Amino acid sequence: MKTFLIAISLMWIGLAQAQQHPLFKGADLPLGEKLIAENKCNECHIRRVGGDGNSIYKPTGRINNAGALRGMVEYCNTELNLGFFPEDTNAVAAVLNLKHYKFR
Repeated sequence: MKTFLIAISLMWIGLAQAQQHPLFKGADLPLGEKLIAENKCNECHIRRVGGDGNSIYKPTGRINNAGALRGMVEYCNTELNLGFFPEDTNAVAAVLNLKHYKFR
């Protein structure tokens, strides 16, 4: 069963990478998910915009391309002193792109 779950996870990662913007090629998606959870990004977004926090993601707003998305993640990193390395920023931005923005 564990082998099956690993295989499914690898397949999902491969599919997700194929649908990513080239800026996020090779991003570590599991790391991005982990960093989002550990740094309580959703809780911060809820405090800022209310509801479930998802209204902060507006593809037609300020974040209108993959570079701007990565830049916003770097802004949060700097403002909140999260200590992300560039590959961490890219991983978080890649996850957000898959879930909310869909830049290709």
